[in-house]
Amino acid sequence: MDPRPSGEPHSGVPRCYRHPEVETGIRCTRCEKPICPQCMVSASVGFQCPDCVRNGSGTGHAADANQPRTLAGGRVAADDRFVTKILIGINLAVYLAVLVFGDRLVDELVLIGYAFSPALGEIVGVADGEWYRLLTSTVLHQEVWHILFNVLGLWVIGGIVEPELGRIRFALLCLLSGLSGSALAYAVAEPNQPSLGASGVVYGLIGAWVVLARRRRHDMRPVVLFVALSLLLTFTRPGISWEAHVGGLVAGALVTYALVHAPRARRDLVQYGACGLVLLIDLGVVLARSAALT
Repeated sequence: MDPRPSGEPHSGVPRCYRHPEVETGIRCTRCEKPICPQCMVSASVGFQCPDCVRNGSGTGHAADANQPRTLAGGRVAADDRFVTKILIGINLAVYLAVLVFGDRLVDELVLIGYAFSPALGEIVGVADGEWYRLLTSTVLHQEVWHILFNVLGLWVIGGIVEPELGRIRFALLCLLSGLSGSALAYAVAEPNQPSLGASGVVYGLIGAWVVLARRRRHDMRPVVLFVALSLLLTFTRPGISWEAHVGGLVAGALVTYALVHAPRARRDLVQYGACGLVLLIDLGVVLARSAALT
């Protein structure tokens, strides 16, 4: 039996076990297989091959050390629309529930500041302690055109943004965009004015798209045109909660800017710190408005 490691020829200079056409004098410190510069992964001592790193050899590298990362530092997943699909599924499930249970479910979940509900026969609203309305309203729809428009926006723009951020960061972006849109609507709109829909999340994704396009140095003209048309529809169509749109747009842009521009050495601290700051601002707005209404 030939005692030489895999990848070493019977004569001459060893060749990389993954790239047989490349000669090399470097061996993996773990398994001693020849590796070329393209395959070398720095270890605490010497270099290791990708197989040893991937399997977690106990020499300083985790098993996922070679896993590619997104622009924001998240893990690249096989399904790059996973969170988008879940979010769309939640919206569709709530819409079906509305079709089954009717307007009473809408009255229970819609965003409203502080008002008497004839349907429920009581005072309701965020100011009355029903803080859950800030989030439940972001997945609530009544008209079929409304949910189709928002689901389409989630699918198209979410499909652009989620692969750039990764699942966890994308989920945080959607959560904070929806919450920020609801917080601004709660703070500015009349306390008896209901608001519902995933538009705050969609506009948060639009804001994220703007930042990502700028970061990737794409042609900004079609992006700016799309944002301008979206805002034109927001302020010219009746019955639209412009507060939710603007709040989501601003929050989405700010959060994404922090996610993709955070310095690598302190990436997690800056990214999650920025998300926490946006959350604190939303909570401050909600608390101030609740105090004013009660």
